[in-house]
Amino acid sequence: MNTLATTSAIQAQQDIADEFAFFGDWTERYQYLIDLGKQLPPFPDEWKSEDYRVHGCQSMVWLIPSGDASNMHFDATSDSAIVSGLIALVLRVYSDRSAAEIVASEPAFIQEIGLAKHLSPTRSNGLVAMLAKLKAHAAAALEK
Repeated sequence: MNTLATTSAIQAQQDIADEFAFFGDWTERYQYLIDLGKQLPPFPDEWKSEDYRVHGCQSMVWLIPSGDASNMHFDATSDSAIVSGLIALVLRVYSDRSAAEIVASEPAFIQEIGLAKHLSPTRSNGLVAMLAKLKAHAAAALEK
């Protein structure tokens, strides 16, 4: 598997689409999402503050940006197994990239793998809120 640093956001999205194509049904895809979420790096409890909370999500989600416009890194977690899997996908596409690439990259993988049709409205809203917050951090880094 390619590491984040060696692929573009576009390639990362294609890799995700290829992985999800292996699974025949959404039961398997949800299980894969849950497994991806379990692989997120540890997220210290002290980071779970209101300052980093993503509002608009039904579950609790925290997103912490670091780095600068040349290379932005994001740490994130959720109290929901499926949302943690969504976070793992989002971080694969957007973390450890330049702010310009983050702002310019649309999350096409969400439609491509069929996530848009298979998420509840509240999870979809939360995913949109998380992407908006992540892109806002990148846009702010570009303005500095």
